[in-house]
Amino acid sequence: MIEARLYLLQRGSAMLLAPLVLIHLGLILYAIGDGLSAAEILGRTRGSFAWAAFYGLFVLAAAVHAPIGLRNLAREWLAWRGRSVDAAALVFGLVLLALGLRAVWAVIGFGIGAGDGA
Repeated sequence: MIEARLYLLQRGSAMLLAPLVLIHLGLILYAIGDGLSAAEILGRTRGSFAWAAFYGLFVLAAAVHAPIGLRNLAREWLAWRGRSVDAAALVFGLVLLALGLRAVWAVIGFGIGAGDGA
């Protein structure tokens, strides 16, 4: 039963990640094509709930998708079985989620004044 749920979670997160990755890559190409500096990009994203929601969803989907895939690889390639592989995948997912949300917070910068060095 758990394997079926993990399968659905990974496929669902992949379906969510696919358009998010394409949009993200398109934004990168747009920023490079317009010659935007990092400061200009941060100026456009600072305080934006829309960007926070977009990249927050991106991080959440990646934090669900990647650990399930790594768990499957560990089980197939390393013959790692039992609860320890599940625990390792869960810890990896939580770390990925925390670091990703920290990055979103840093880029969006809610509550951080301009030029305060934070």
